Amino acid sequence: MKAHETAIIDPAARIADDVEIGAYTLIGPQVSIGAGTRIGPHVVLKGRTTIGCNNHFYQFSSIGEVPQDKKYDGEDTELIIGDNNTVREFCTFNIGTVQGGGVTRIGNDNWIMAYVHIAHDCTIGNDVIMANNSTLGGHCTVGDHAILSGFSLVHQFVEIGTHSFISFASHVNQSIPPYVTVAGEKARAKGVNTEGLKRRGFTPGQIQNVRRAYRALYRSGLSLEEAREKLSGMAQEAEEITPLVEFLSHVERSIIR
Repeated sequence: MKAHETAIIDPAARIADDVEIGAYTLIGPQVSIGAGTRIGPHVVLKGRTTIGCNNHFYQFSSIGEVPQDKKYDGEDTELIIGDNNTVREFCTFNIGTVQGGGVTRIGNDNWIMAYVHIAHDCTIGNDVIMANNSTLGGHCTVGDHAILSGFSLVHQFVEIGTHSFISFASHVNQSIPPYVTVAGEKARAKGVNTEGLKRRGFTPGQIQNVRRAYRALYRSGLSLEEAREKLSGMAQEAEEITPLVEFLSHVERSIIR
């Protein structure tokens, strides 16, 4: 590895040969870092933290610190981070708790901007964007390709569906189905994330089907159970509706509706 002379690295840490480590960075004994990863100056990596390949951590982040949870009592929990993630300045990611399964997990190819907080027992998918100062309470789940705009705040145990979009400074205390855009200080559903779907290669026909599904869920006057049944029928003819059906079948917290 290529480490600055001022870095403090526990000899028990497992670090690939080509990892770069900046000045005054601290790395604890249970940390594992994969090939091609760059750790900037003044970063703290602690806890049982496993970091994959080709990640880039900018300066002043705290990664793998104990949870901000009074129930935590020193248990051997962990943080797992995948590959190709960008983590900008002053981010804080915590290890899990035994009550929440023991693992905080971050997937691949995520773009995580400055001052983002990911609390204990969260699960982040792939290709997620979290803009500056967005915050997740404990036990949250964020699906692939979701976007959290700056200063968005997500309550604990909330699930954010794939391809969804949270607007600037929204307070989210209910789960968000796939494809849905929410906005407002108290987040409310505003429509389908059509621009995001276009960028990810959805065809006009597929986007139209998603819009039809949105209308069934939000504009038809159907009860949630009736909407589920209608969406299940739609999914038989349009597979892009399946993520909505699956989400509504397992989500535990009430959805924004």
